[in-house]
Amino acid sequence: MADGNPFDHNAIDDIVHGRIRLGAMAYLSAVDSALFAELRDKVGATDGNLSAHLRKLEEAGYVRVDKSFANRKPQTRLSLTRTGRNAWRVWLDHIERLTRAAANPGREE
Repeated sequence: MADGNPFDHNAIDDIVHGRIRLGAMAYLSAVDSALFAELRDKVGATDGNLSAHLRKLEEAGYVRVDKSFANRKPQTRLSLTRTGRNAWRVWLDHIERLTRAAANPGREE
């Protein structure tokens, strides 16, 4: 949004904006960490679909994936990184500016 245009679609982070990734970012922003199954259930995704989206978030540096074992069962714990929390705040700020501009067309912020 370099020119200050709140309607600039290029200002929206596509990594965050995907439906499942958006849900994952929102949920993880509200907790310290979450187990894979917990997040899967919250966003309503399949294991494979969520895994693919989490890989994209991890590659962007937005999500940390910690794998361990609990009672001999594999456990995947997910959390937002500092970069991920910042990206989430930037995304929220842009959406807020966008909705304010839509509610008041023609007005400068």
